[in-house]
Amino acid sequence: MTSTLTIRRPDDWHLHLRDGAMLRAVLPETARHFGRAIIMPNLVPPVVTGAQAAAYRDRILAALPEGSDFTPLMTLYLTEDSDPADVEAAHASGLIRAVKLYPAGATTNSASGVTNFDKVRPVLEKMAGIGLPLCVHGEVTDADIDIFDREAVFIDRILDPIRRSTPGLRVVMEHITTSDAVDYARSQGSDLGATITTHHLVINRNHILAGGIKPHYYCLPVAKREEHRLALRAAATSGEARFFLGTDSAPHTDANKLLPCGCAGCFTATNTMSILAQVFEEDSALGRLERFASLNGPAFYGLPPHDSTLTLEKKTPDYPAQISTDDGPVTVFDPGFPLTWRVA
Repeated sequence: MTSTLTIRRPDDWHLHLRDGAMLRAVLPETARHFGRAIIMPNLVPPVVTGAQAAAYRDRILAALPEGSDFTPLMTLYLTEDSDPADVEAAHASGLIRAVKLYPAGATTNSASGVTNFDKVRPVLEKMAGIGLPLCVHGEVTDADIDIFDREAVFIDRILDPIRRSTPGLRVVMEHITTSDAVDYARSQGSDLGATITTHHLVINRNHILAGGIKPHYYCLPVAKREEHRLALRAAATSGEARFFLGTDSAPHTDANKLLPCGCAGCFTATNTMSILAQVFEEDSALGRLERFASLNGPAFYGLPPHDSTLTLEKKTPDYPAQISTDDGPVTVFDPGFPLTWRVA
């Protein structure tokens, strides 16, 4: 039986750090294990311009623990007023690694997102020309579309038409949650990747709703049926280059989660690597964990993997139930089963 596993240092290709007191509290949880992360731009107000991204990067770097070599990879929030020239300049300077598409109203702080996709076509065409990836929150927001169907409808109505009308545009389908998304990703070429979160590998919609509502399992896109969870696990553990880790770790204080209309998001930065080791071991795929967490993402984004390594050992970890912040406690995601791996 394997008792230790050493892999290249992992990266997180979808991360929420927020700002201010929350940023200062949760950033060390990611920097402890991960070398880089794609930083989500949905602050209030959102990170729309290169100047705003540079300022946010500076705040992140200032909040890092002393001696940390973690690198934030910045993104811009796509709006209908985004300037193609500003996007190009931010990319050319090395400041940003992607642009994020939120359909308006799809998730936390997405009110400034896109409603009319024709208005962002000049930006998308510019991105295709310079090789800048588009990270996509893949859900429609139409009130008449069932929340459990919104990802599949987005693929048909929005994503596939965008790809057909913008040849060469590199796309990351973020936090996929359905077998439909897995199948679509597999049907496309190497210019399309897909991230999978830690929590969607271990929970389905029953975990949220059966036996009482569990607010700390509520996220967007919402977890789906068990058949979809199993399709995600098969994709993540397959070793296929198109699938890689994006935790979508999303901190909210308990006061904001435990409301009649609570916030969506699971905070997994603290214990992701332990959970992943257990999932991959259960699926007889420990040898492919490095591809999912450490190799496939850098390859898609055109970056080298890390020279440094991370070692996991077969021992019970001791993670806190909550992270303290000046704004209030943030509950760490509970996978619902005892963990048997820890980072050495």
